Amino acid sequence: MTSTAEALQRLADRQEIQDALARYARGVDRGDWELVRSAYHPDAHDEHGSFSGGIDGLVSWLADRFQGVDNSVHFLGNCLIEPTGPDNALVETYFVSARLTTKDPHRAIDAGDALSRQAWGRYVDHFTRRDGAWRIARRTVVVDGRFQCPALGGARTAEGSWGTRDRTDPLHAARSAVGLIR
Repeated sequence: MTSTAEALQRLADRQEIQDALARYARGVDRGDWELVRSAYHPDAHDEHGSFSGGIDGLVSWLADRFQGVDNSVHFLGNCLIEPTGPDNALVETYFVSARLTTKDPHRAIDAGDALSRQAWGRYVDHFTRRDGAWRIARRTVVVDGRFQCPALGGARTAEGSWGTRDRTDPLHAARSAVGLIR
């Protein structure tokens, strides 16, 4: 039988793994490459479609790939964490990602002026705990489907209600208001 302390530690481990996954998603969506980096161990390896390599190369590849992307959303779904030892776990996380690219992110979207790209699949991650921190040691991105199409036209709503990929995103004002950013 598992002790209460062991059960609580397993729950804490699971939460730390899920937090690392969320840091990756937020980092990509907000263009915060140091936050992306914080989800990985420094010697991690990532197989990410046309990219295969270490974390420095991944961050550079992502920053280049997302240049010109106005909005990005990663939704993380089912997450199955399978411990393979006290400091190792195999983690499969489903994702759906969407990106919007326009000629000018601050004006109305004209039909045919913007492109919407969606992809869905799974992150197959080997997580390890080192120096007390759970992070990705190895990732393989499995794409199960994707498509792109012209985005629907229409006016943007009031300033502040549209996400951005920089420090003007409403998230940063909210984090500042509660003392998380100084």
